[in-house]
Amino acid sequence: MPAEIRHRFVETNGIRMHLAEAGEGPLVLLLHGFPESWYSWRHQLRALAEAGYHAVAPDQRGYGQSDRPAKIEQYTQLHLVGDVIGLLDALGEEQAVVVGHDWGAPVAWNTAVMRPDRVRGVAGLSVAYGGRGRVKPTEALKRAYEGRFFYQLYFQEPGVAEAELEADPRDTILRLLAGLRADGSGLTGTQTRFLEPMRAPDTLPDWLTEADLNFYAGEFRRNGFRGGLSWYRAMDLTWELTAPFAGAKVTVPAIYIAGERDPVLGFSGAAVERLRENAPGLRDVVMLPGCGHWTQQERPAEVNAALLNFIAGL
Repeated sequence: MPAEIRHRFVETNGIRMHLAEAGEGPLVLLLHGFPESWYSWRHQLRALAEAGYHAVAPDQRGYGQSDRPAKIEQYTQLHLVGDVIGLLDALGEEQAVVVGHDWGAPVAWNTAVMRPDRVRGVAGLSVAYGGRGRVKPTEALKRAYEGRFFYQLYFQEPGVAEAELEADPRDTILRLLAGLRADGSGLTGTQTRFLEPMRAPDTLPDWLTEADLNFYAGEFRRNGFRGGLSWYRAMDLTWELTAPFAGAKVTVPAIYIAGERDPVLGFSGAAVERLRENAPGLRDVVMLPGCGHWTQQERPAEVNAALLNFIAGL
């Protein structure tokens, strides 16, 4: 029988956090990205449990059944890393392997940088560790895109992206999960709205079922997108607060996994190129041919194999 996925709540860093978990053994934390939830790790929870690990996938701050603080300044990386450390404490664990995808990857990388004593190993999916930039993120993006649309800048004004994304949460999730193309359409271009260039397919990709789509749609229909969008709106504040970590490197054992067709690589390629310099603990880079952005959902078997091999070698 496949491992059972259990659910519970814990208190961490001043918030109530919902967890999905499976198995017993050494702890592996799975941190989702935008706009997702614990559910994005449904294939990894069972695989890790069956391999003898305690796999835990929280709804991160602002998502799912976890608390959604109202203030943008409560979504900095210091808060998010604090949530991870508080979660370890709540679970009674000294250390964990920390795995993150999309926005979960910076949380995983920063946890390894800020609290290497609590991290046995770190895995980043899609987003490589690039360290702290020299200028505020929004300033750097405005210079790079020179008045063109870029989704992270579009997300900055409270209420604007909410109005678009919440008009039809199911359509939003469908377009993002199945309509995001490798050329980055929707992330940058000449459009004025985020979803404008993305097209919902006539049939779902083989890795996404109606049940999957309905689960995500239900979460965002209930909660809206403001919590997840607040992560983008706290980027500049994070930059200010992490000045003491400028130049800090990932020294714990690390692995980077990404799809070759992930549009994120189009604007973060420099971080990938400098990853071995910024993460001297890097042990492997796994690029998945034909895979897009939703790495662990699109290619669960390959991702599971890479993670299990990495963890076994720690």
